Amino acid sequence: MMKKIIIIFALLISTWACTNADEKPKHIDKEIMSNSIDTAIFASGCFWCTEAIFQELNGVEKVESGYIGGEKANPSYEEVCTGNTGHAEATRIYYNPEIITFKELLEVFWKTHDPTTLNRQGNDVGTQYRSGIFYLNEEQKNLAEEYKKKLNDAGIYDNTIVTEITEASEFFVAENYHQNYYNQNGNQPYCSFVITPKVEKFKKVFEDKLKK
Repeated sequence: MMKKIIIIFALLISTWACTNADEKPKHIDKEIMSNSIDTAIFASGCFWCTEAIFQELNGVEKVESGYIGGEKANPSYEEVCTGNTGHAEATRIYYNPEIITFKELLEVFWKTHDPTTLNRQGNDVGTQYRSGIFYLNEEQKNLAEEYKKKLNDAGIYDNTIVTEITEASEFFVAENYHQNYYNQNGNQPYCSFVITPKVEKFKKVFEDKLKK
């Protein structure tokens, strides 16, 4: 099964046209944004897990955990955890497209969580744990929708992909203690039993894309 998934992903990557490097995303961090850095926003369950994975990729300059897609301004973690604000736990990824492309980030996104479970990743249940791609320009939107369609058409997963693909609204950076969480709390039970196995599996699959 894994061999089939890897082959299909490789075919999808090879068939895409080049992205428009001149089209810059919005809702960006002015302190880090420059002509050489682009931004992507993904939700794939607990943001501790997503952050821990994307931090390891060569070409990724910074990853922020936060909240997006809801109705309340400046929500707290406790409010988001109720599932009533409409926000998803998400990560904002700053990356150098000359080193790693948005298409490659999408590949990592699809392969490192289950995009077929609605409002759930493992034992984390609620709308805040939904799978989502929050695009920042038309190029990201088109690539995400094309990728999702091809994966569904190819029947890679037993069930239909339910990942939402929506325009990015305001991204609210989470509380400081959520940032770089896994690296600072690796011995915490959730990190040891949930995140560590996921990160180790990811590193084996994407060994050629990791920071040295």
